[in-house]
Amino acid sequence: MIQLDEEKLAKLPTTNQLLDEKYGFDGTPEREEFNAKAIAWYYGTLLRDRRKELKLTQKEVAEKIGREQTYIARIERGKADMQISSFFRIAAVLGIQFIPSFVSVIR
Repeated sequence: MIQLDEEKLAKLPTTNQLLDEKYGFDGTPEREEFNAKAIAWYYGTLLRDRRKELKLTQKEVAEKIGREQTYIARIERGKADMQISSFFRIAAVLGIQFIPSFVSVIR
């Protein structure tokens, strides 16, 4: 079994420390931009993987929601600012059901 050196591990920066260093602290415009891009990439990947699982083309999905194939391509790459209504329409075509959960974030 491999033994980990606890002292070396304690000196490693956390993910949040690395993000703070590169993109600024939470709440700064730079960090908010990074977070928005990360979320767009995540949802684009989720939709792309499901589309491929169903063996659908981007064009087929686009036709079913009345948009262009390039729009689906931009979403899958995390490059489109997608409205929630578009997200739900694409998800429905892909057989993904979302059940909203409303949680107060005001402290």
